[in-house]
Amino acid sequence: MTSTTTANNPWAIDERDFPASGTAAEKLQFLVNYAVLAPSGHNTQPWRFAITSQPEELELYADTSRELLALDRRHRELILSCGAALFNLRVAIRHFGYEASVELFPDAFNPLLLARVRLGGLATEPPEQRLFTAIQKRHTNRRLFEDKPISEPLLEELRQAAEFEGARLQVVRSAELRSWLADLVAECDRIQGDDKQVRREIASWLRTNRSAQPDGIPGYSLGLDTVSSLLFPFVVRTFDTGELRGQRDRDLILHSAVVCMLWTRMDTPEEWLRAGQALSRLLLLAYSEDVQASFFTQPIELPPLREILARTLDVRGFPQMLFRLGYAAPARPTPRRPVDQVVTETRTPRQKNDR
Repeated sequence: MTSTTTANNPWAIDERDFPASGTAAEKLQFLVNYAVLAPSGHNTQPWRFAITSQPEELELYADTSRELLALDRRHRELILSCGAALFNLRVAIRHFGYEASVELFPDAFNPLLLARVRLGGLATEPPEQRLFTAIQKRHTNRRLFEDKPISEPLLEELRQAAEFEGARLQVVRSAELRSWLADLVAECDRIQGDDKQVRREIASWLRTNRSAQPDGIPGYSLGLDTVSSLLFPFVVRTFDTGELRGQRDRDLILHSAVVCMLWTRMDTPEEWLRAGQALSRLLLLAYSEDVQASFFTQPIELPPLREILARTLDVRGFPQMLFRLGYAAPARPTPRRPVDQVVTETRTPRQKNDR
């Protein structure tokens, strides 16, 4: 039986609580604890799950009630976040000795149904143990990183990890390109800071350090003390802080070991879901080697600048995520909604009224 601590805080999940003698539905519900530890834009956690019977399956849905209307009108980031959760789930299934049977976009009449997952037969290959262990280590880290390079063999592994899931990883090496990227992100911060709708949306997902809400970005993850965290949502909502945010982001990029861009050949919901799985695979691989990460979604949220980003980095495809990697002391995790809040229903599968 799952402990009370785990039930309230998925970060405290204990694999010894896995219901090995339980039903497939009970096992799948337990495994959702690992899925919800995936990263998401502004920690919106835009996913929900349903467990079906006969056969016992887990359905992953995009939760548009948690969408970012100003920043993510096409739901690209939302679906990418769900892809990251799906990959965590796949890793957890393999860890507990099963193959994961995954069907993407199984219902053409229900585009919010992103995947159906079943426990397959017993796994014939060993689990990816370091990826599983990294699920609870991976926390977005917004601090300055150490002046320590990342090894070429690890960078090559990260590239291969992205390709394994159907995406591509571009590592920015040129000092000139890195400086250009830093300026681009700073310019995006200024543009978004001048947009009242964007400011209100960002502020709505900021949390105080004492908040009990299980989502959003607490002040401590931004380096704010308790008093500052109380004031910060008001400041962001009311004033144009784009210039200050741009200066900080520029410094973060210039002082990171590596800046990377994840991209795909096409720009469809299917590719966004694959990109999310690729992102989670490479992040877990990085964190297994104590390499931290944080994200810069701004240039990809502004279509004209997204095109400039692709053209300047000479990729024949579509940027899906820009992020930095490096070494730093581990960050404190942001909160997660417990499983009983994200598994919203249990029903029989594939009913016509789903359509």
